[in-house]
Amino acid sequence: MSNDAPLWTPSPERIARANLTRFMREVEARRALRIPDYDALWTFSVERPEQFWSSMWEFGGVLAQTTGDRVVDDLDRMPGARFFPDARLNFAENLLRPSSNPDALVFHGEDRVRRGMTRDELRAGVARTAAAMRASGVAAGDRVAGYLPNMPEAIVAALAAASIGAIWSSCSPDFGVQGVLDRFGQIEPKVLFSADGYLYGGKTHDSLAKLREIVARLPTVRRVVVVPYVGQLERWHEASASSRQPDDPKGSYHTWHTWEDFQRGHESAPLEFAQLPFNHPLYILYSSGTTGVPKCIIHGAGGTLVQHLKEHRLHCDIQEGDRVFYFTTCGWMMWNWLVSTLACGATLLLYDGSPFHRDGRILFDFADETGMTLFGTSAKFIDATHKAGLEPRRTHRLDTVRTMTSTGSPLAPEGFDFVYEQIKSDIHLASISGGTDIISCFVGGNPVGPVWKGEIQARALGMKVDVFDAAGRPLRGAKGELVCTRPFPSMPVGFWNDPDGRKYHAAYFDKFPGVWCHGDYVELTKHGGMIIYGRSDAVLNPGGVRIGTAEIYRQVEQLEEVVESLVVGQQWDGDERVVLFVRLRDGLTLNAEIAQRIKDQIRRNTTPRHVPARIAQVGEIPRTKSGKIVELAIRDVIHNREVKNREALANPEALDQFRNRPELQV
Repeated sequence: MSNDAPLWTPSPERIARANLTRFMREVEARRALRIPDYDALWTFSVERPEQFWSSMWEFGGVLAQTTGDRVVDDLDRMPGARFFPDARLNFAENLLRPSSNPDALVFHGEDRVRRGMTRDELRAGVARTAAAMRASGVAAGDRVAGYLPNMPEAIVAALAAASIGAIWSSCSPDFGVQGVLDRFGQIEPKVLFSADGYLYGGKTHDSLAKLREIVARLPTVRRVVVVPYVGQLERWHEASASSRQPDDPKGSYHTWHTWEDFQRGHESAPLEFAQLPFNHPLYILYSSGTTGVPKCIIHGAGGTLVQHLKEHRLHCDIQEGDRVFYFTTCGWMMWNWLVSTLACGATLLLYDGSPFHRDGRILFDFADETGMTLFGTSAKFIDATHKAGLEPRRTHRLDTVRTMTSTGSPLAPEGFDFVYEQIKSDIHLASISGGTDIISCFVGGNPVGPVWKGEIQARALGMKVDVFDAAGRPLRGAKGELVCTRPFPSMPVGFWNDPDGRKYHAAYFDKFPGVWCHGDYVELTKHGGMIIYGRSDAVLNPGGVRIGTAEIYRQVEQLEEVVESLVVGQQWDGDERVVLFVRLRDGLTLNAEIAQRIKDQIRRNTTPRHVPARIAQVGEIPRTKSGKIVELAIRDVIHNREVKNREALANPEALDQFRNRPELQV
């Protein structure tokens, strides 16, 4: 298909039914404005932020004890602006509101565990768990941690904490002991939830041995709550007796409980919601931690709520009764994003396990079995499905799926083609990008606009996103830094243990004072969308020419022989040269013929500067727990620098393949 034509355009009927269309008409009526299209709405949203966010509050039906008259104070301060400074609300109350949709969630643990929960059951579970937390001494501002799979009890515990005003923080159970301690050790939780294990790739993985070691080194934990899941609870009794921390000079104690025991005696507890300020801390999320101990990023309840309502209702067109899925673990911000869809009256579809289980078909089976309406995944999954030769449009109905979202890394143009050719032709493909830092998106989908190959559709509403050159000047038609020049509600409340805000300021505002610099290397397109070329700190610079890593990945991974790749810059002979590592299909060995084919593909479709000076084969590409490749860590390895936090990686042993490579010594 020609790049001059969109891959997909919504039908007039779909546009008419969209939440976004209804929102535009309401804004026109209330504000006496004319808003004919998305571009006009975006301009309104960033030029009149008080009116936009007030309209979004009303359209989202935010439940609050009080809203107040002020929408934002100190709008000229970034950071420092305060949204809805007089409001008092509760995040959990907004997610547990009454709905005509009776189903709260459906859970599959690979193909072994299937459960569901109604909204009434969810509300009752939150009430019992919150009462048990309060009886354990948990109060507003205390931390509650989850070392859990993506399962119903994780939702219940997080919302119970939020109902009290406690701060929820979670890691996925595949984290090692040190990785958990690097995170929870900083925030000092009072209660820790864990399952007895988790499922992945058809195998059962025990969590109890790691849990005992973790708890022994978290002296603030008073209650350990173990959720039965994979049949390991017979071993739980070995650890369950009340125990004194032998290395704790204060003589701290913690007690172990099963999920059922923890809630016992609170079966009739009422559901109560503490009414708290807009910026009261809700979640602590963590940076990837690949360059040091992870930063603990605090997100506020109100900002998270109103931002997610905007993204779910307007950008993803989620409606009451929809069934929403995102492939995620509890260690990635997309889990927090998914949980918030309850506020739309949607049903959460939760999955624990490998996305490639059952020959890569299990998530498409899940879509058909559950009536999935939004299929949230990653660019990596789409590419792997393509590489595996799957054709879901032939093997599955997918008749209920209206939207597919992709994030985690840039979705290559060929990934767009694959979705429309081999998954579903009539689908809104929304490539989205933002991050843990903002618990939301800077750029994302537009359900009433066309989808162009290789492009994220639009800058997100209320987000005054721009592209700057190195001197801080706006760019058009050229690559530069993704920035946001005006405050937005889901900016972090701050970092944990950063009382003067220096770490927070240094993370986002040092490069361009008063402007959020996100660290992505991007370009605005003629369609008003965006292309992301990779992280700006990983940009290659051979001969002074800046090259985004995604430009090379796109070419290399089109080749049949290549499964995936990783590219970095190596300091060499007073300059920087491009070094490419490739993982080839099973049974293949990198030889001169394959290397030349790779170079020809890159040279033919980019420039000679993009062609790697060295190509080397590896058996595995290192990734973070959320699936992102770690270019900076590999750059450190090949330059014989220490990788500061191997625990942040899903497969840290893969780093050793990159050390002292003979190809890089000449």
